[in-house]
Amino acid sequence: MKTRELVLAGILLALGLTLHTVTPSLFGSVKPDFLLATLFIAILYQPKLNNVLVIGIVAGIMAALTTGFPGGQIPSILDKVFTALFVLIYTKGMKFSMNSIKVALLGFVGTILSGIIFLGSASLMVGLPVSFSSLFILIVVPTALANTGLTVILYQTAQLIMKKDRLKKVSLT
Repeated sequence: MKTRELVLAGILLALGLTLHTVTPSLFGSVKPDFLLATLFIAILYQPKLNNVLVIGIVAGIMAALTTGFPGGQIPSILDKVFTALFVLIYTKGMKFSMNSIKVALLGFVGTILSGIIFLGSASLMVGLPVSFSSLFILIVVPTALANTGLTVILYQTAQLIMKKDRLKKVSLT
């Protein structure tokens, strides 16, 4: 990764980690994963396989360190890596430039996929405290709805920052 790409990904993931850390747990040990929204934005700006793998692994490790789910460390890493690869495929599949609707769809579908991967792998590895469907409906769907809005807000903010950065470069040269 170039220094600029590394810094952008680092800032986004740090923001996501902060949101993930301060989000209270629901039902004792389960909490929504807002680190996903920043993972999506980091990948949108760096859709290269090597960058995506690094971003996915780092986000997975961050989520693993802060998960409240008993035994959720490995499922956290798995879900971030596979979700990151999905985002790469999604961005490559979009022949035209991204817009807020496509980003919203990415936020929703990506979070649903992440939740399915996390719950599925956690179910196989350590078991679930309640049924898969209960956790899906009570945690994954509301998180997907929240991530939809957060992903769009972060995307629009990043667009403004990038636009201002391009203007500065043009005026300096």
